Amino acid sequence: MMKNYITKLGMLAMLAAAGQCANAQTAPADTTAKMLNRLVASTDAADKARLNAKLVSLGASNKEQDLIMAEQFYYRLKNNKSMDSLYAEQLKRFPTGIAARNNAEKAVFDAKTGAAKEAAYYKWIKDFPPEKFKTGSIEDGVIHDYAASAVAQQYAEEKNTAKAIEFINKLQADFWKGNAYSGLAGTLRKNGDLAKAEIYARMAMENAFSYIDGKKGDSGAAKFSASGYPSLTSTYADILFERKKYAEALKYSEIAFKNSTTLNPRLNYRYAQILMGLNRNQEAYDKLEPVIKSGRATPEMVAVFKTLYRKVKGSDAGFDTYAAAIRKSYLENLSKTLTRDMVKEQAPNFTLTDLNGKQVSLQELRGKVVVLDFWATWCGPCKASFPAMQMAVNKYQADPNVKFLFIHTWERGTETPTKDAADYIKGKKYTFDVLMDLKDAQTKENKVVSSYKVNGIPAKFVIDAQGNIRFKLTGFDGSDEAAVDELSMMIDMAKANT
Repeated sequence: MMKNYITKLGMLAMLAAAGQCANAQTAPADTTAKMLNRLVASTDAADKARLNAKLVSLGASNKEQDLIMAEQFYYRLKNNKSMDSLYAEQLKRFPTGIAARNNAEKAVFDAKTGAAKEAAYYKWIKDFPPEKFKTGSIEDGVIHDYAASAVAQQYAEEKNTAKAIEFINKLQADFWKGNAYSGLAGTLRKNGDLAKAEIYARMAMENAFSYIDGKKGDSGAAKFSASGYPSLTSTYADILFERKKYAEALKYSEIAFKNSTTLNPRLNYRYAQILMGLNRNQEAYDKLEPVIKSGRATPEMVAVFKTLYRKVKGSDAGFDTYAAAIRKSYLENLSKTLTRDMVKEQAPNFTLTDLNGKQVSLQELRGKVVVLDFWATWCGPCKASFPAMQMAVNKYQADPNVKFLFIHTWERGTETPTKDAADYIKGKKYTFDVLMDLKDAQTKENKVVSSYKVNGIPAKFVIDAQGNIRFKLTGFDGSDEAAVDELSMMIDMAKANT
């Protein structure tokens, strides 16, 4: 799903922005980039001075491409103040340039209806004709495609399928078509239009397939497209299953399964369901059993597995004993894993303000086990983990020695992050204590998340009563029940090892 709009930081990070200059990069530009890369990597003070001087020189150039290059390197150096200053310079000095075009695109994403998005789209491409920004790069047109896809998605959500298809057909950058087709397929599927969802899911999968194994080069864009093939294949199999096309679904589920390098509970579960549809129950049992043993099965998966157990064994006899043995083995293995992964590092102290304006200090919570959860309203995996986190909060709500803090950070594209966080938590009825790690006015840095050296969110830390980090987690995968099991054991081990 598209975010509200593409942010400046996102643009800088994407594919090194290689294709977003008004002219193709020249050899001198390549040489400059290589020189800057060398200076960035150097620890020599003289090289640092030369790096700074060169970035200042690029920022004073009369070519927008030079300002973009300087801005990219300031981004790498986490010099947000200089980066923001250069971005403002781009908007001022190049009113029909790249930054101005990207900034104006926000109007398309901000519009609330399909018709309003369409009107904003046509105004935007009139003001910033796509042909003006062509470079001959594989990434050409992808900025245009973000907007066209946003219009298509909105129309699809309004169930105006004809208009959605009209706009999805405006895509220009071939490497990104799979991503856009997949988004449209997802909305059509949600709407119950499985026939058209199948068409676009297949188109997405086939587009990604055309890039695998270097078929269309080894650029970052080509690799980006190819990387989506396993998940797109799995999605296509899901839709075929929902349409009861079990034999065809099996073919693509097998491809997705073979491309998966680690246990994927959802993938195994769908594979098992397809096999059940073909009355191949023993094979289905064999595919689902590893998920049960991993402890990552949802209640729905457990119920299906019990059905398979009955079909394969002939009755429910022995199931409860079997399930208890699996549960015991899972917890023993989890304990061994967490004992191995336990660390002891001093947790950086902080004082932040909660949603009600009250200051909360980590130092004041000494004597308690503290669970930190860094999140943001735009972060899908963060929000996906929240039902499990609410289960954990509920489990420990009567324990005065355990405290959960949900730290909102890395706000994007909003002037009201505190209100946004509060509205989301209230809307979902979560009983979380939320603190705001807002950007520093001078450095533009979210200081607390930086002090914990977080590279991606959701990021969770379990801190013992003496203020030591004992466990670190990044991302979210698996069932809510498994997540609560893991976090509970971490909390108990942090208590025991204080």
